[in-house]
Amino acid sequence: MQPVLEINTPEGFGLWPVAATEPFAFLPLNGELSPAEVGTAMMRIVDCNDIEPDGDRPPRPTDPLESFLHGLLTFDHLYAAGGLRVTDHSTGVTFLPGCCDGLEDWRDWHVFIDAGGLLGFGHEPVSPAAERFGDTVRLTVNAEQTGSPVIELPVTELRHLLAGAERDLTAFLTLTTDWVRQQMPEHSEPVIAALARVLDLPAPALQPNPQDSRRDGRTR
Repeated sequence: MQPVLEINTPEGFGLWPVAATEPFAFLPLNGELSPAEVGTAMMRIVDCNDIEPDGDRPPRPTDPLESFLHGLLTFDHLYAAGGLRVTDHSTGVTFLPGCCDGLEDWRDWHVFIDAGGLLGFGHEPVSPAAERFGDTVRLTVNAEQTGSPVIELPVTELRHLLAGAERDLTAFLTLTTDWVRQQMPEHSEPVIAALARVLDLPAPALQPNPQDSRRDGRTR
């Protein structure tokens, strides 16, 4: 199980370095990403929330970076296209996030494990779904398709996989915190806080940024 972002890089993006990716590919999030891959992930998360302000939000700034960050920093409910990808290496079956899925909802898997029932991640033409039958969980790749590939695993194993996915998200947040403080030090605190909200994780405790010391001529 891996937390993944669905990537769609805007043409001509130049606010910070990003990695070359295939359109609509899934980028696994963890603590091992390169700086350019972190830049790609941040670009996508910010872009998911780059929506024109309505009457309840302040107007978009004119500065290009502040304008791009505006949605991330002003929306109450943030979104990141993607979710949790599950791969059964014994069969080659992969369960992918659906069109109604988002990384911000990854903790719904815990609710599903405890309450059972059906957890859906999309709609026609592709509807990934998770169901619990006693101590077994069935992940159906496409509930709209008769005979769809499935992954079946014990509930205890799914809890173990979720714990691993949380560790990956936490490592990604730690890695990206350092990246944000280097790439946009003037906006680092609100951006990091917003990123933690997207990932539904506690915001990391921030130590003094050495770049701040260099800018004002002090050392710490």
